[in-house]
Amino acid sequence: MCLDAFLPWNASSEGSIFQFSNPAKRTHCFMAATNARVLQQYLTVGASRFARITQNYVARVVIWMESSRSIGGHSREYKLVMLGEGGVGKSAIIMQFISHRFPEDHDPTIEDAYKTQIRIDDEPANLDILDTAGQAEFTAMRDQYMRAGEGFIISYSITDRRSFQEARHFKQLIYRVRRTVDTPVVLVGNKSDLVHLRQVSVEEGKQLAREFQCPFFETSAAFRYYIDEVFAALVRQIRQREAEMVRGSERKTRRSHSFWSRLKAPFHKKQQSEH
Repeated sequence: MCLDAFLPWNASSEGSIFQFSNPAKRTHCFMAATNARVLQQYLTVGASRFARITQNYVARVVIWMESSRSIGGHSREYKLVMLGEGGVGKSAIIMQFISHRFPEDHDPTIEDAYKTQIRIDDEPANLDILDTAGQAEFTAMRDQYMRAGEGFIISYSITDRRSFQEARHFKQLIYRVRRTVDTPVVLVGNKSDLVHLRQVSVEEGKQLAREFQCPFFETSAAFRYYIDEVFAALVRQIRQREAEMVRGSERKTRRSHSFWSRLKAPFHKKQQSEH
């Protein structure tokens, strides 16, 4: 694979669109880079490795977005998205939740999706979790998976103040794409076991969660502290939102029926008087 297959359009402007072609498979991967600096990052990765990462990334995200929300027509599937800067332990949190193990040699540049079935409040829940890459060069399909996701975990490391500051940026991205503040979110401060390296206090995390109006947990992927609680809290939010939507729809239906009944009442009375 040569770099000539990587063709930029208007590469000097922000939000440029790039096309990456694989002649062997005749597939096309469309990626959005923020500026020419990110294009340079793509090129320095190396053609073969860039091809592998790009194809894996696009394929996995597309499969995740297009997969059904029901399994066999019975169990409800919840699409969850893990967001956060690179290196905060997003993949470690998911892998501890899925397989009860801490990954020692995980490749942080490749995005992946995980499925698992659990019970939350005595109800089955099939979770389809998208583990997103934190690096800037892997933002191509961000808008798509933010639209497809039903709930979001925004994670930062308590040992990295910059990742904490970026958490607000991820919340803003969710709002920009979905245009609603009523999106299920859980804020997570990971690596709570590294207290000697702490740069973000517990109170700062709680304050940001109050700003987000969402649950907050400090977790340790290494020791599995509060890992299950994070996902349970997110699913509960999704269920609560769905229940509120159903109740709202029922109230709207009742109001519509009541209005229509009042509108027809004079005509019924007139017909009865004529008889």
